[in-house]
Amino acid sequence: MRIADIAVRARPVEKIAYVVAAALVVAGLVHVAILLATGASWTGPTSLRKAATFGLSFGTTLASVAWVTSLLRVRARALWLGLFTAACVVETVLVSLQAWRGVPSHLNFATPADAAVAATLAGGGAVIVVTGIVFGAAGFAGAAALAPDMRLAVRTGLVVLLVAFAAGAVMIAHGTVMLRTDGPAVAYATTGFLKPLHFVAMHAVLVLPALAWLLRSTGSDDARRLAVVRVAVVADLLLTALVAVEAFAGIAPLAPPPALGAATALALAVLVATGVLGAVTAIRRPART
Repeated sequence: MRIADIAVRARPVEKIAYVVAAALVVAGLVHVAILLATGASWTGPTSLRKAATFGLSFGTTLASVAWVTSLLRVRARALWLGLFTAACVVETVLVSLQAWRGVPSHLNFATPADAAVAATLAGGGAVIVVTGIVFGAAGFAGAAALAPDMRLAVRTGLVVLLVAFAAGAVMIAHGTVMLRTDGPAVAYATTGFLKPLHFVAMHAVLVLPALAWLLRSTGSDDARRLAVVRVAVVADLLLTALVAVEAFAGIAPLAPPPALGAATALALAVLVATGVLGAVTAIRRPART
């Protein structure tokens, strides 16, 4: 099935999610362009970088979740996907609003308006976590009709996505404690310690199912597809675990100890290699009809 076919066959709630996802990605790219054009800072709690990263991350995640859950049997899926879509929009819009105002979006209770934004972001985060749990459960209860390779990819991607959501929740909880005990400066400086884990785990729900989809388009037999996806799953889980170790140990992602850095690089290389294999094979062989 081609990407165009996915969009054409999508149900109304999925089409809305895809359109919203595209808009969020465009908004993120616009903010990247603004940062590059103006030379504005890419660091700090008030940087437009947050508007860029939230737009890009939530846009790609929303599109991924909309597609992946379309493959599953999910009770009241339209409701849950609608809630997830709305929460993605609220999170991105409010973070972008605060960035343009030049004030922190999270852990900011300086004014009633800022406190309302922070509370709304927390509520939106809770909605995202709950919907993520619902979709994760559906990955196990509603995936019986999927081919073994896609079933494994979807289940792993949704579980690892929950790790990303958990990392976000831990950062907010940590920041809240630091805000109360050490003040805003320390809170803003230390809250993002799990960002690398949050980023890596967020996108497994796209990478792994996309690999299974690519392999299926090549006409490869079930056993070969499953073998490649298994390798990718192991690599992704190892990469996620290693990044988590680095994050919790306070190790800079770009300056790990040699052994840890080598293991992380190997896991990433294997994951990339499986993707390249799928893409090259798909290009060289006609799609299945």
